[in-house]
Amino acid sequence: MAAETQIQLRARLVLLSFLMLFVELALIRWTGSNIVYLSYFSNFVLLGSFLGIGVGFLRARSKVNLFRWAPLALALLVIFIRAFPARIVRTGAQLIFFGSGPSHGLPTWLSLPIVFVAVAAAMAMIAEGVARTFIQFEALEAYRYDILGSILGIGFFSLLSFLRAPSVVWGIVVGVVFMALSGKATTLLQGVAVLALVVLLLAEPLNANDSWSPYYKVTLIRSPATNVIGIQVNGIPHQTIEPTSQRLASEPVYFLAYHHLKQTPKNVLIVGAGNGADVAIALSMGAQHVDAVEIDPRLYQIGRALNPDHPYQDPRVTVHIND
Repeated sequence: MAAETQIQLRARLVLLSFLMLFVELALIRWTGSNIVYLSYFSNFVLLGSFLGIGVGFLRARSKVNLFRWAPLALALLVIFIRAFPARIVRTGAQLIFFGSGPSHGLPTWLSLPIVFVAVAAAMAMIAEGVARTFIQFEALEAYRYDILGSILGIGFFSLLSFLRAPSVVWGIVVGVVFMALSGKATTLLQGVAVLALVVLLLAEPLNANDSWSPYYKVTLIRSPATNVIGIQVNGIPHQTIEPTSQRLASEPVYFLAYHHLKQTPKNVLIVGAGNGADVAIALSMGAQHVDAVEIDPRLYQIGRALNPDHPYQDPRVTVHIND
């Protein structure tokens, strides 16, 4: 029986450490996709996580166990961010000067402290669960299982990101792990909080214009009136899709490089080809072959499907999805 209990404790510590690192990475990625400031300053959430983890470990022997409240804390954090996202508002060819442009959402002096405290609180509750199991082992043995679980959490989240899994999948993973750790002791409030967490995150994949790349959330802004499709990444205007002839009239600067050449280039290398707009321009200017390099497979897929000039289907184009 004692051996079985030790095995269960080891498995619990691994699972708790898995949960702690998985949630930390999920918060960093998801908050940055909804609050534009955190997309640039992801260390803000990381610092909140570190603070929370430290507080959680300090509470390892506290009389009141806050771990059971972690699902509710996470659900409340998601509710707040879903209710008050912050995205940059830009029209046409406006330049973005970070922090000075118009944006949707609460002012930074209010939203960022709330997010920081909420992240720290949620991570403190999860870390307390880790700590209470951690202290039941000798330090070196506990570290082994803690590190193993942490590596598994990082690895699994990285795999989901590589597979472009939407945020609801992360929520399901977190919910399943919470329920497994709580077992028969799961309360109605915990169950409702886990369900709310999943339902709130489910709204994102239900929006046909939202998708995830291995790097960020990609949102399409369709404007049939202007025949332009805007591409946002983590709420930041990133690229536009429009016919090359229309771009020549609206943004001729993209064609200037070719006008300064003495002759039409035979081979063109485009690094950061995105949706294929620059590739289409190169082809329209007479390039005989284009090597298009793009790190994000999702942007390439969007360009292949939606770019009206179909540059990626052109036999003169060789695509390299690589860094």
